[in-house]
Amino acid sequence: MKKGKFSEAQIVSILSSQGKDKSVENLCREHGISPATFYNWKSKYGGLGSEELKRMKERSAAHIFEVH
Repeated sequence: MKKGKFSEAQIVSILSSQGKDKSVENLCREHGISPATFYNWKSKYGGLGSEELKRMKERSAAHIFEVH
């Protein structure tokens, strides 16, 4: 799977800056992403803060190392 050019923390930061007098089109142009990418990120990471993101990473890491 291709590694994205933005980390999850950067994605959350970009999404949170949308409400601060910036339109989606301007954000996309500024960061070099398409509006479709922005909305995909929003559906996956929308509403997450840094703490929730950290917990999500910890859960996924723990899930990988579980023995079935």
